[in-house]
This record gives sequence, C-alpha cells and structure tokens, in this order.
Amino acid sequence: MIEWARVEELRSEVGPENFPEVVALFLEETDAAMAALNPDAGPAKVRQALHFLKGAALNLGLRGVVALCRQEERCATCGSPIPFDFVALTDTYLRSRAELLAGLPDEIPGQIRNSASASSPVISR
Repeated sequence: MIEWARVEELRSEVGPENFPEVVALFLEETDAAMAALNPDAGPAKVRQALHFLKGAALNLGLRGVVALCRQEERCATCGSPIPFDFVALTDTYLRSRAELLAGLPDEIPGQIRNSASASSPVISR
C-alpha cells in the first residue's frame, strides 16, 4: 500500500532534518480532509475533497488511497451511478496511514501517530 520509493524521494527533497515535520504536516492535513469528507455534500465538493486527498496521498506514497481517489474522482466527473464508497476509502486510508507510520517508527511525533484513533471523526461516520 505504501510506495516506499516515493517516501524516500520526499525525504531527499525536503532533507532528513525536515522530513518528520513534513510527514506530520501531510498527515494532519489528510486526517482533516478525511474528517471533513462528506459523501452527501454533492458531487462538486466530494470531487474537490478527493482531489486534495489524492494530492496529499501522492506526496506520501499512499498508493491505495491514490487509486481509490482517482476512481471516485472519475465516477464523480462522468456522473457515474456508482455510489461513493466512503467506507472503503476510510479503511484504506487508515490502513495506509498505519503502515506508513510503522515504517517510520522513530521519525514521527507521538501526537501525530495517535491522532487517527477509533474516536476520530475520520472513522466515526
């Protein structure tokens, strides 16, 4: 689910000293985007939220999230009758986030590690 080459590319781009802060910022933003994503908001708002989430996920190497966002964006753009699968996106995001953090055990601050918990709005919908 994680494109580790992209994670290493990000580390190289921002420098090892800035990498933890950049990853933490991306995770805070993606957590907030997931919490704010409302499947009932209408196609334009959902498409906009998915586009933002896809961009952040691309930067973090979250392949599964990127793939689902692309699929859902295409469905929203073409007016497909296939309903938005919020549960699959949420599950994929949380699993990808956990895998990313597990692969970076000593680099990311504890408050970021623990911010997407079972009580989070990310998964309480």
